[in-house]
Amino acid sequence: MKILVGISGGVDSAVAAYLLKQQGHEVIGATMSIWGKNGVQKKIQEKMNKLKTKSSHGACYGPDEKEDIEAGKKICEQIGVPYHVFDCAEQYEEIVLENFKKEYLQGRTPNPCIWCNSLIKFDVLPKIAKLNGIDFDKFATGHYAKVIEEDGRFYLKRGANLKKDQSYFLYRLTQEQLKNIILPLGEYTKEEIREIAKNAGIPVHDKPDSQDFYEGDYNELLEVEDKQGNIVDKSGKILGTHNGIWNYTVGQRKGLGVSSTEALYVIELRKDTNEVVVGFKDETMKDELIATKLNWIAFDKLNNNLKCMAKIRSTQDLTPVEIVQIDNENIKVHFENMQKSIAIGQSIVFYDKDTVLGGGIIDA
Repeated sequence: MKILVGISGGVDSAVAAYLLKQQGHEVIGATMSIWGKNGVQKKIQEKMNKLKTKSSHGACYGPDEKEDIEAGKKICEQIGVPYHVFDCAEQYEEIVLENFKKEYLQGRTPNPCIWCNSLIKFDVLPKIAKLNGIDFDKFATGHYAKVIEEDGRFYLKRGANLKKDQSYFLYRLTQEQLKNIILPLGEYTKEEIREIAKNAGIPVHDKPDSQDFYEGDYNELLEVEDKQGNIVDKSGKILGTHNGIWNYTVGQRKGLGVSSTEALYVIELRKDTNEVVVGFKDETMKDELIATKLNWIAFDKLNNNLKCMAKIRSTQDLTPVEIVQIDNENIKVHFENMQKSIAIGQSIVFYDKDTVLGGGIIDA
């Protein structure tokens, strides 16, 4: 087949392209450029130039993107495949960054990587490539997950190496997207991928993994001025002040600026009253949530209540839940065990063993 591979400049996508080439496919490398040259990006670059600082480049979104593009070029030269760079900055800013800003300013905690995967990496990038005359049969990335087809339906499954599994970040992919993608790393461990890259002479075999979508101060992206408010306990007692609820996330313990005989955690962010609510560890625990903006993969829609497994953060172990349907747009999820720091705006993803059933955005 003729396969377009999304090249990030890291070892995973490099080995994905290499493995597909070794299997006899015609491979084309493509990198999406998402760091714009206007507005907030220009301000961040000017600030860094003034301070003479340089990003350590532990993120996929940042001013050092050109280094990843250069790495992508060298990777494709080494493997012996053509390489293209496509400008997706405008779409990334409109879709991912605007959602990121809106959510944070509402006191929610978004996951931009999930939106980027479903709406940019697996959608905008291959579409722009085709608009630019690149013909291909499938689109591939270096994600640690698997796609299988059974009776005309496409299923997303966890990667063989559960510590590295990235299926959580792909739960919003549609049947049409799953039909047209290949995930070559689903059966490998990270250590095996690095060894393959080293033996193949791929120059990024020891490059560190990206740790977050942006490694700078989130306030740089939000472009907001301080908005002072109160830090309170659940009874409303004022314990301190803050300079913006967007500086906090549910579950945060450090950097609260409030003294207490026992550790305090952020348990709620109230946009309407501009309050950060804190409490003790036991007050962070809940056994249910409401989820919305649902996307089902294993079936078209939920027809009945369902018992399955779930996780509310990518690094969490699967935990038993029961899904209760409220309507076609919303569900209530009951946990068998109490959960710590359920953050509104994050995603809950449901599993049947290793199969991703679907998921949604935590709304309450």
